[in-house]
Amino acid sequence: AYTATAGTLALTGASGKLRANVFFVGYTKDGVPAGSRPIAFVFNGGPGSASVWLHMGLVGPKRVQMGEDGFQPAPPYSLVDNDDSLLDVADVVAIDAISTGYSRMAEGEDGKNFHGVRQDIEAFSDFIRLYLTRFNRWTSPKYLLGESYGTVRSAGLSADLQSRHGIELNGIILVSSVIDFSTLSEAPGNDINYASFFPTLTATAWYHKRLPADLQAMDIAKVSEESRRFVWGEYMTALLKGSRLSMAERKDMAAKVARLSGLSPEFVEQANLRISPGRYRKELLRDKRLTVGRLDSRYTALDRDAAGETSEFDPSNTALQGAYTAIFSDYVRNQLKWESDLPYYTSGNVRPWEYEQGRYLNLTDNLRSAMARNPFLHVFVANGYYDMATPFAGTEYTFDHLAFEKTYADRISMGYYEGGHMMYSRPNMLKALKNDMAQFIKRTQAAK
Repeated sequence: AYTATAGTLALTGASGKLRANVFFVGYTKDGVPAGSRPIAFVFNGGPGSASVWLHMGLVGPKRVQMGEDGFQPAPPYSLVDNDDSLLDVADVVAIDAISTGYSRMAEGEDGKNFHGVRQDIEAFSDFIRLYLTRFNRWTSPKYLLGESYGTVRSAGLSADLQSRHGIELNGIILVSSVIDFSTLSEAPGNDINYASFFPTLTATAWYHKRLPADLQAMDIAKVSEESRRFVWGEYMTALLKGSRLSMAERKDMAAKVARLSGLSPEFVEQANLRISPGRYRKELLRDKRLTVGRLDSRYTALDRDAAGETSEFDPSNTALQGAYTAIFSDYVRNQLKWESDLPYYTSGNVRPWEYEQGRYLNLTDNLRSAMARNPFLHVFVANGYYDMATPFAGTEYTFDHLAFEKTYADRISMGYYEGGHMMYSRPNMLKALKNDMAQFIKRTQAAK
């Protein structure tokens, strides 16, 4: 038995002037003292994404029913009970970032006051402080659960909540994480990007049966490990050598890259051994005139033509958009009784987004700082093997460089799932992720 509360909290400035109304949906277990139960603050990323995906796909008591194995269902869509909701172990508050969902700036406010790394973190931090006060939750064990850009937000929030509000967390759950943007950026001279994506290319080729027989005979975990060993060994060494590679070395490396990516050695050599994920999605199944998805590379689609270098659209994104939009729009009005004629922005206009840093956004040290000041703060990271938006090897690289003392590594754990960016769209992966998150929450409440 639980109570669902849909509403907004008003963020005000020092003078008391209204700055924004932040929409949230909170779920609390009935019959339990408010301050004794764990609470998880949940948000997606983008930047510009509403919280509907985690809310209606992973943590809430109801979820959108996807098709078989998580693929696109036929309209009209269905709402079902979520047997793997997080509510048996924690209360949940799903928060829409300002200018997404039903969250709106006050009239006269400038978007630059919210649409940026620092501004966004401070708004979420202020919301959490206000929620803890308004709903009497200061004594609850506290968690953040962010996805994608929401993991950057989580890293920054962990430090901001400490420094500005004196709020300490028990744990942070990062779903499809990216905290160091050098792992994603295809900038000249940035070879970390190509290494970060490569094991995901291997996993994708394995799924579509494009690897040699010996690799194809492995399971997904083993073939991914084979790719990791190659990437962080001889492949990265070859990339760092650049033009100092001999012709013989270059051809040998092209053959090895082709073997683990499902591409031809000729294509690899023409690409200077550096495989762009966008090109890869177009090239892998070109002979079938198919492209593969970015958010989930299990998905395929037909493009306008098979000759281009980039995909016309991402089939793994469009597969979710219609179902989640329709179901939430019905659910919020008819079950949560929140009536508004405002459009619900699953993807809001938050551009331009102010990054305020140098070449690559990197909030790794914010998280390290929060963990240094709070020795009881633990982190759990959920990775999808087929996620070509935030690749798992890039996440591993980031956390390998978060700090160099064992005390940090001992407080970081990772889970791997046979899905994409939103691995929970597959029912069996939803169950596995829920179980891992539940164990993490139970374990970190008892951490001493």
